[in-house]
Amino acid sequence: MMVMLRAGLLATLLLFLSSARASVNEDKVCFEGGQFHVQQKLYYFEDTSAKVTFTDVQFVQMTPLPEGVPNLDVSRSAHWLKFDLTNNSKNGKIILSIAHPEIDELDAYFVLDGVSRHIGHTGQLRARAERIQPYEGFRFDVDLPAGSTGSIFIRAHGFKHIHLPIAIEAVGSIVRSSARHNFLTGGYIAVMLTLILYNLFVFISIKDRNYIWYILNIGVISLAQLGLLGVIQEDLFGNNRWLASRSSILFALLAIVTGLQYARNIINTKQLLPTLDKVFPFVFAVIGIDLIIYFFSDPWFGYKSAQIISGLSASYLLVLVVAALRSGSRQAIFFMVAWTPFLIGVLMFVMKDAGILPYTSFTRLAMPIGSAIEGILLSFGLADRINILRREKEQSQAEALKISKENEKIILEQNVVLEEKVRQRTFALQESNEHLKRTQTQLVNAEKMASLGQLTAGIAHEINNPINFITSNIHPLKRNIGEIVEVINDHLSIDPDQATEQIMELRAKADRMGITESIQELDDIIKSIAEGSARTAEIVRGLRNFSRLDESDLKWNDLNEGIRSTITVLAPQFRDRVTMRMELGELPKVECYAGKVNQVLMNILTNAIQATLAVPGDHERVVSITNWAAGDHVIIAIKDNGTGISDEVKQRMFDPFFTTKPVGEGTGLGLAIVYGIIQDHFGHLEVESSPGGGAEFKIILPIRHQQLNERRA
Repeated sequence: MMVMLRAGLLATLLLFLSSARASVNEDKVCFEGGQFHVQQKLYYFEDTSAKVTFTDVQFVQMTPLPEGVPNLDVSRSAHWLKFDLTNNSKNGKIILSIAHPEIDELDAYFVLDGVSRHIGHTGQLRARAERIQPYEGFRFDVDLPAGSTGSIFIRAHGFKHIHLPIAIEAVGSIVRSSARHNFLTGGYIAVMLTLILYNLFVFISIKDRNYIWYILNIGVISLAQLGLLGVIQEDLFGNNRWLASRSSILFALLAIVTGLQYARNIINTKQLLPTLDKVFPFVFAVIGIDLIIYFFSDPWFGYKSAQIISGLSASYLLVLVVAALRSGSRQAIFFMVAWTPFLIGVLMFVMKDAGILPYTSFTRLAMPIGSAIEGILLSFGLADRINILRREKEQSQAEALKISKENEKIILEQNVVLEEKVRQRTFALQESNEHLKRTQTQLVNAEKMASLGQLTAGIAHEINNPINFITSNIHPLKRNIGEIVEVINDHLSIDPDQATEQIMELRAKADRMGITESIQELDDIIKSIAEGSARTAEIVRGLRNFSRLDESDLKWNDLNEGIRSTITVLAPQFRDRVTMRMELGELPKVECYAGKVNQVLMNILTNAIQATLAVPGDHERVVSITNWAAGDHVIIAIKDNGTGISDEVKQRMFDPFFTTKPVGEGTGLGLAIVYGIIQDHFGHLEVESSPGGGAEFKIILPIRHQQLNERRA
C-alpha cells in the first residue's frame, strides 16, 4: 500500500515537473537536429500599410497563429511572423527554409541576445544583385549556438497567394532535400519533354493540327507547374523581375487557353455542340482582359480573377465533356479520363490555398503530378485518334475505289455519246466562228467603203477642178496654135520675087489675127495647164501614199509624210471651212503598218473636222496636229475646238456600233477600228475632253514594234 502511494506521489511529481517544463517551452520552438517543420508557436502581425519596419515591428503585440502552415491568402498587406527558436542540437549553425517560391518580397531577421541581424532579403521581385541568400530557394543561415535561444522575424509581401511553410534544418539535410527536389523536378521535366518530342514527331508525320494544340498545351502546362515550383523564373527571365514574378499566372492562363482549344478541336465542338462552342471566344476574351489587368493595372485583383477564371473554365470544360459524352463522342471519353487526374490535382491545390486541405508536399505537388498523368493519357487519346483516322482512311479508300470503278464504267459508256456531242458542238462552233469572221470582215469593209465613198466624192471634186481648168484651156490653145501654124505656113510659102509685098500682107494679116496676143496668151495657157497637171499629180501622189497597198507588211515609215498625205486626201472636207494647223516635230521612223496608221489618222481627223463643223455660230474652227518623240515612243496629238465628248460617251466610244450620229450617217465602227489598230501596234490612245470644250486625242505608238522585238529576242 505504501509502495503504491509512493509510486502515485512520484508520478504526480513527475507530471508536475513535466508540465512546468512544457510551460517554460510552450512559446519556444526547440530544434533537436535533422529537419523540423515549424507549424506551431508562431505569432502574426498584419501590416496593412506594408511600410512597418523591422525596428518598429519588434514592439508590436503579435497574435498567436493556429497550428499548421500559415496560409496568408491574397492580400495587399505585408505579413510579419515571429517565433522563438532554441537550438538543442550540437551544431551551432542551422538553416531557416521556406519552401514556397511564389513570394514577391521576403525578408528574415534574427535576434540573439538583443542583437538583430538581417539574414534574408530575397523574393521574385528582388534583383539577384541585392539578395542576401547563400542557397537556392528561400534558405537562410541562422548562427545560433547550441543551447541558445533567439527570435526569428519573417516579413512576406506580394500579390499572389502566400503560404509560409517554415522549416528548420541542419546543414547536412539540405543536400538530401535538394536532391529529392531536383529528382522530382527532373523526372517531371523528363516526362513532359518526352511527351512533347514524341507528339511533335507524330505531327510531322501525319500533319494533324490537334497535335500542335496538344504540344502547346503540354508545354505551357509544364512551364506553369515549373513556375509554381520556382524552377524557371531565374533561367527564363533572368533579371527581368517584373516578368518573372508574373510568369506563373501568365503560363497558367495560357494553359487554360490551349487546353480549351485542344478540347474544342479534339471533341469537334463546332459540329457536335455548336451552342456550347460559342462560349469559347467569350472565355478567351475574359482571359485576355484579366491578363491585361494582372500585368498592367492591379495584380492583386488580376490574381484573384485568375483563380475565379480557372474554376469557371474547369466547370465549363466539365459541362462540355459531359455533353459530348452524352452525344456519343469517343474522344470525349479519352479526354475525360485524362483530364480527371489533372482536375483532382487542381482541386487539391485550390483547397490547399483555401485552407481546406493542409499544406503538405503531396498537396503542393498534386497539380504537377496530375498534369503529368493528364499528358500521358491524352497522348493515348491521340494515338486512338490515329487509329480511327487510319480506319476511316481505309474505309474511304475502299469506298473511293468502288465509286471509281463505277464511274469508270459510266465514263466508258458515256464517252461515245460525249464524243459525238463534242464533234457536233465543234462543228457548230466552227460554223459560228466562220460566220463571225465573215460578218466582221463585211463590217470592216463596210466602214472602209463608207470612208472610201466620202473620199471618192472629195477626191473627184478636188481632181475635177484642175481637169476642168485644163479642159477649158484646150479650145483657146488649139485656136491660138492654129493661127500661129497658119501664119507660119504662109511664111513658108512666100515667093522670093514677091517677098517684100507678101511679107507686108502677112504682117497685116498677123495684126488682123492678133498673133502677138495669141503668143502671149499661149504662154499663160501652158502655165495654167502645167499648174493643173501638178495639182492633179500632187493629189494622186497623196492618195497613193495614203492608201499604201503594202500595208500588210511592217516597215519603217515617216509618220509626218503619212500625216501630210492624210490631210491632202481630206482637204476637200475642210477647205475654206476649217483651219488646219500643223506643228510637226522631227520624228524617227516608226516600224508600223503605214496604211493602217493612215486609217487611224483619217478617222480621228474626220471626227475632229465634223465636231468643229457641228458647233453653231460664226467663229474660227480649228484642228491642230502636233507630234513629238518621248523615249522609245512617238506621240501624235490631234486637238479640236468642237462640241466635245461627255463622260457617258467616253465610256462607250470605242464599242463597236456605238455612234452619236443620226441613223444612216455613221456605222459606229470608226473608233472601234482605230482602237483595234492601235492595240495591234502595242500602243494606246488617250482622250481628254469635256462637253463644249473640244477634244484631244493622243496616239502613242512604240518606235519599234513589240511583236518583232519578241521574235528577235
